[in-house]
Amino acid sequence: MPELKNRQAVYEYFIDSRYEAGMILLGTEVKSLREGKASFNDSYCIIHKGEVWLKSLHITEYSHGTSNNHEPLRDRKLLLQKREIKKIEAKLKEKGYTLVPLRIFFNEKNLAKIEIGLAKGKKMHDKRESIRKKDVEREMKRYLK
Repeated sequence: MPELKNRQAVYEYFIDSRYEAGMILLGTEVKSLREGKASFNDSYCIIHKGEVWLKSLHITEYSHGTSNNHEPLRDRKLLLQKREIKKIEAKLKEKGYTLVPLRIFFNEKNLAKIEIGLAKGKKMHDKRESIRKKDVEREMKRYLK
């Protein structure tokens, strides 16, 4: 099973805390995810009326789907416990915090799950530092081989 990661989120944000959530999906969406056909471009999460929603996650239409195929950019409801939602909501009211999807995976019961992170935006110099660290790690791996 493929694990889809949002590498851009780790580059753009400091991730404070991570939460694992279930997703309400249609059958053709699950089949597309199993093929690894999803894009995190510009996707984000919001809390509306005590529910967490995933916005603008692009899951490609299933290739063998019929007229019952799903809409690629529809809003998807995420399943979290109420106390987790309240904790996230309190943090989101602070300045600079946002809720971003980090990765989509299938657990041991073969259920599609999403990991979301409470994140704070990085400044330009922080991004440069991240690139520098990644380059140093790559060089270390190269020398150890």
